[in-house]
Amino acid sequence: MSIRHGLLALLEPGPRYGSQLRTEFESRTGATWPLNVGQVYTTLNRLERDGMVVQDGEDEAGHSLYVITDAGREELRNWFRSPVDRRSPPRDELAIKLAMAVGAPGIDIREVIQSQRHHTVQAMQDYTRLKAQATEVSPDNRDDVAWLLVLEQLIFQTEAEARWLDHCEARLVRLSLMAAQKEKKRLKDEAESTAPPPGEKPAPASRAGLGRSKRR
Repeated sequence: MSIRHGLLALLEPGPRYGSQLRTEFESRTGATWPLNVGQVYTTLNRLERDGMVVQDGEDEAGHSLYVITDAGREELRNWFRSPVDRRSPPRDELAIKLAMAVGAPGIDIREVIQSQRHHTVQAMQDYTRLKAQATEVSPDNRDDVAWLLVLEQLIFQTEAEARWLDHCEARLVRLSLMAAQKEKKRLKDEAESTAPPPGEKPAPASRAGLGRSKRR
């Protein structure tokens, strides 16, 4: 998530102060990715350092106002024009968890998948309910439209996650069956390699003392 570019977009219409930017960011995204004031001001300081924003006076309440610069506008335009790079995807905790669960001692990965699926389906139902509420009336401002777009992205994301979890479970079942068949074939080949040729009697088992002369 680019907080940096999000703040630049919110500064485009005019000057804002830190807590105002946080409120507008959360309103625009439906508080899906909540920010704290510290994050906002840390990002503003970096933007100011990079020449993207400048402080320009205070409002009536004494809040320091930030204004986007021409360099900031150019950065923002480039961000909107450029596709999000998927060649270096962000770390996904669920993918990492399942990768670590494979072969972890004492961990039933199918149980991990089932637990996550239950949570994912519940989240999808919650998002769908929120969407139904959001579309009861036609969105009449940009914050409502923005929240609806974010909400639909969350629904698509959880649907894809549920399908991926189903795929993972099916994959594990197939691999388990293949491993069992492979082991069965190995045991069969081993038994056949030690069995005597057809028509030949097995060698008699040796007996202790066999061949010793008997005392009379």
